[in-house]
Amino acid sequence: MLRTSIEGKIFAIALIAITLGSGVPFLLQQLGAGPLLAWSGGMLLALVMGLLLLRPLTRNLNRALESFRSGLLNFRDGDFSISLAMKRSDQLGELAALYNEVGEILRRERAHIHQRELLLDTVIQSSPLALLLVDQRGHVIYANTSARHMLHDGKPLQGLALDQVLPLCPPELSQAIQSRQDGLISFMDGDNNQTLHISNSTFVLNAQKHRLILLREMTRELTRAEVQVWKKVIRLISHELNNSLAPISSMAHSGKMLSKKIQSQQLAGVFDVIAERCRHLTEFTQGYARFAKLPPPVCEEVPWSALIARIQPLHPFRQLGELPARPGYFDPAQIEQALLNLLKNAAESGSAPEEITLTIETDAHGQLLTVCDRGTGMSDRVLQQALLPFYSTKPQGTGLGLALCREIADAHGGQIQLHNREQGGLQVRLWLPW
Repeated sequence: MLRTSIEGKIFAIALIAITLGSGVPFLLQQLGAGPLLAWSGGMLLALVMGLLLLRPLTRNLNRALESFRSGLLNFRDGDFSISLAMKRSDQLGELAALYNEVGEILRRERAHIHQRELLLDTVIQSSPLALLLVDQRGHVIYANTSARHMLHDGKPLQGLALDQVLPLCPPELSQAIQSRQDGLISFMDGDNNQTLHISNSTFVLNAQKHRLILLREMTRELTRAEVQVWKKVIRLISHELNNSLAPISSMAHSGKMLSKKIQSQQLAGVFDVIAERCRHLTEFTQGYARFAKLPPPVCEEVPWSALIARIQPLHPFRQLGELPARPGYFDPAQIEQALLNLLKNAAESGSAPEEITLTIETDAHGQLLTVCDRGTGMSDRVLQQALLPFYSTKPQGTGLGLALCREIADAHGGQIQLHNREQGGLQVRLWLPW
């Protein structure tokens, strides 16, 4: 398309006006008009012709400038959806094309930024890390899902003052947030001991100081690390004991054979005691070794009736409620072992056998197995340490029953919880995800 400039159009109009203004006087003089009248008429005609030719040009120019003004006002307001429908072959047409191109780029960039903001918000909202953003006046301006559940029972936090929220938290957590403490804090949440890592940072946003509080649940991570340390200790002790027990057992057997030759019943009895203690220590270390070398679960569908039939003869209990129609999904050998440990503990708690119950429930998220008794329950101190390896309140206990149950639950991606019942006894909830 032939491109003409505004300057060229104005020059052409001026040239036409000058040509008419200089040509008309000569024509008027030939028709008998005086020089003054002829030149005055020529100048007047040139001026009128120039104004008539410039009017369309200036009108279009004003319209174009008004369109640009409206478009730039939309840009200022953040609206990039307006394009200029201006078909011109001059600089204004080229400027309109550039305006439309810039508007399209800004639309794409804003859509891209919006998608990234949605992605970032989705990641933050689904993160297990609790995030709390507080302005310089102490009001919460952003809180993700984890923060709402941790600090406000899932209710919205945005707009609330931090001083309104902290009294609802455990005192240790409230004190750590108020004092801007960084590091690990522990507190009791009901019957469970919780450990959080808290960090604080300050930055300037929109010329105002803001405080970012991050809370990370560390209970499961620390528990796993603790269990790994226990397993390492168990493997080391088992290895050393087995290295010593094997020759001692062999020597005890040889000594007993020798005592028979010399017909010494007293000496044979001594070697029998040594051999018996060796067998006991071997069984003892094998129990710990099973805990230290628990294999990964091999999950499969298990009918609940089959599970009940296998464990009922070993430790009697009452089944409460109907069995779910949907089969369970877990490692049958490991879950059987966990349930037998829990039922054994219930039987040894002093509970009447008819008060020991098992309830099985399922929902869209997982499977819940609840073992209840009416025994002596547990003190707060025992509840805090009951799931640790080697910890036991029984004179002959090994401290592995509940620890093994927790290890089995963790291996399945689930959890185990212990609670004292209101009228006496203990409730153990074993939850397993599908």
